[in-house]
Amino acid sequence: MMMNEITREKIVADVKKENVRFLRLMFTDILGIIKNVEVPVSQIEKVLDGKMMFDGSSIEGFVRIHESDMYLKPDLETWLVFPWEVETTKSGRVARLICDIVNPDGSPFSGDPRTNLKRMMKEAKEMGFTSFNLGPEPEFFLFKLNENHEITENLNDRGGYFDLAPTDLAENCRRDIVLELEDLGFEIEASHHEVAPGQHEIDWKYADAVEACDNIQTFKLIVKTVARKYGLHATFMAKPLFGINGSGMHCNMSLFKGEKNAFYDESDERELSDTAYQFLAGLLHHAPAYTAITNPTVNSYKRLVPGYEAPVYIAWSGSNRTPMIRIPASRGLSTRLEVRSVDPTANPYLALAVMLKAGLDGVKNEWMPPEETCDNIYEMNDYELEEHGIRSLPTSLYSALKVLENDETIQSALGNHIYKNFYQSKMVEWDAYKASISQWEKDNYLHLY
Repeated sequence: MMMNEITREKIVADVKKENVRFLRLMFTDILGIIKNVEVPVSQIEKVLDGKMMFDGSSIEGFVRIHESDMYLKPDLETWLVFPWEVETTKSGRVARLICDIVNPDGSPFSGDPRTNLKRMMKEAKEMGFTSFNLGPEPEFFLFKLNENHEITENLNDRGGYFDLAPTDLAENCRRDIVLELEDLGFEIEASHHEVAPGQHEIDWKYADAVEACDNIQTFKLIVKTVARKYGLHATFMAKPLFGINGSGMHCNMSLFKGEKNAFYDESDERELSDTAYQFLAGLLHHAPAYTAITNPTVNSYKRLVPGYEAPVYIAWSGSNRTPMIRIPASRGLSTRLEVRSVDPTANPYLALAVMLKAGLDGVKNEWMPPEETCDNIYEMNDYELEEHGIRSLPTSLYSALKVLENDETIQSALGNHIYKNFYQSKMVEWDAYKASISQWEKDNYLHLY
């Protein structure tokens, strides 16, 4: 979503022109959940001055109760007026600004995921790269709501990959999502039904990493809002149903130096630069550790199993889609690396920070990746996997956290505050899951023993 420069004066003018009644100040917590403080438009001067305060102790992983005062510093470039009106006695619209979190003394808050990604972007710039771009491919499922507007496990359709209506009953819903996104400035490149029933994907043009992550969070909000108008619930849960594909969020990444794609070299056999190979090597090397961030829920690892198109093995290829990283055929400015293991429950700011750090580590150390894997990895036995030096991704949240615990490079990409709070929160999640009794256990053991 490319935006023109937005000034304070333009925002004030838009408020009057668009009849904005409320301002939604949005930010993202450590777990990737969108949070917001909504204020009446009468507070606009205070908002634009960055003087809106909130209680940081009430947000997951932010600060302790005696350190609670935090300030919301709006990024004016994220100004956006939502296309719907508020449901009150007086008509009007809601606008949003995405905010960075700052301490009472005005310094950046180290626990803010968006600020943390900016820190990693600065590291890339210090190495001579002017931008780090992301083109995401988030997938989601649509489930029906019942008469009480409660979520059911009934899918909205029985469509398949690229199906059309009437098989794809959500076509109108998806079309409205696309129209809403385009009205907000998204440059939509593709919209289609995915492989599994009830599963959908909408792709849009790449952008600088921070803007791209802002777009992912906006995208999720729009998808959920429009779906509800159709009596549907949109979920970005990685694996909502057993026996069908889960939802991924493939991340297409590239580094630029000015106007030049740093991953492209026409003299190479694959037309890839040393930087591309080195970045790829870093991504592969640190994959087990950053998987805890890119696949951050217990449920994420129900998707990362053989047989459902999600990558399980740490390898790379061009056309082969079974490895974790693929290099799409496009070259020139479109040369990129596609990490296919990421799922949409990931906090995008943290996911991009750790993958950028992993890649830059490969560039700094001038690592080179192993040979490309052209065969179907799912058909390889253990001996063949070992012979090719192909490792597996972690198989559970716990195992991923344990690898992260021993990778200081990926920890440094998060910073001490985010790493400690993320780790503690996810260990609590794992312990709660470990102690729960699943329906599978009841079905298999209750009558047998």
